[in-house]
Amino acid sequence: MFIDEAIIHVKAGDGGNGCHAYERQPFKPKGRPDGGDGGRGGHISVVASTQIHTLQDMAYRQQFRTTRGMHGKGSSKTGKNGEDIVIEVPAGTVIYDEETGRIIADCIEPGVPILIAKGGRGGRGNRALASAKDRNPEMAEAGKPGEEKRLRLTLKVLADIGLVGRPNAGKSTFLSRISHARPKIADYPFTTTAPNLGIVQGKNGAESFVVADIPGLIEGSNTGKGLGIRFLRHIERTRALAILIDGASPHPDEDAAMLLHELSLYSQLLAEKPRCMILTKSDLFPPDNPPAPPEGWLTMSAVTGANVDGVVSTLSRMVKKARETAP
Repeated sequence: MFIDEAIIHVKAGDGGNGCHAYERQPFKPKGRPDGGDGGRGGHISVVASTQIHTLQDMAYRQQFRTTRGMHGKGSSKTGKNGEDIVIEVPAGTVIYDEETGRIIADCIEPGVPILIAKGGRGGRGNRALASAKDRNPEMAEAGKPGEEKRLRLTLKVLADIGLVGRPNAGKSTFLSRISHARPKIADYPFTTTAPNLGIVQGKNGAESFVVADIPGLIEGSNTGKGLGIRFLRHIERTRALAILIDGASPHPDEDAAMLLHELSLYSQLLAEKPRCMILTKSDLFPPDNPPAPPEGWLTMSAVTGANVDGVVSTLSRMVKKARETAP
């Protein structure tokens, strides 16, 4: 099951209390203060992983908490720190504070831990509190509470190319043709109900790149119609877009205009991304009178493979240029 949103509650560990104690020596009923400090409460961090692709585990578990620091002891013994935990999330996960809406973390770089809930500081024992003014403090500090937060996790898949088109435009067939991805394919709308990712191997020394196929867009998608706005965010991070238009459509130019309009209503930055226009299903063109695509458009058939290599080469060049110009 593809889950791209989750609400979780995190509670970092409280700090341990400092200790109030004195040295015990023969014939010396009250020695110097030697109460140790409390240990720090456990931290909670997140780390991006390329091995998981959904927030399913977060949605089902929801509660994450770690242990408190141990209390300080006599003989200046510091309490043990609480256990830190690291939560793995898919690369591309954005973490928001649910109460304020503030972004706490944007988990893009795999393997780099990001602290999201800090453990409480341990309280100081009376040894640490002793000073020239008060050599025998009759107190020790309590540990500080660990941070507690309600967080909203939103996944935006990381890909180089985003495939955009109306339902049944041939996006999934194209993805399965150029990569090892095996999305569900059938001859009815909304076969794709979740983003699919495929890695396209570069040819002739070109670098590999990642392609994302999102569910088809219809008019009003930016307001949530169809599968709508929920999946438009999955192409926000892409470097470029491939706009696939069904070659069997009676008005391919109108379909293209609708798609670009929906993109611009959702995000102007999305509409301004580099893109190429592709007329699909060329195997269904009448052999004696094939349609003339608008200037600058590519044509292909993902079923027969006609001009698929040409399209992939174009996408590869777009990715290369985007990577070179990326900040």
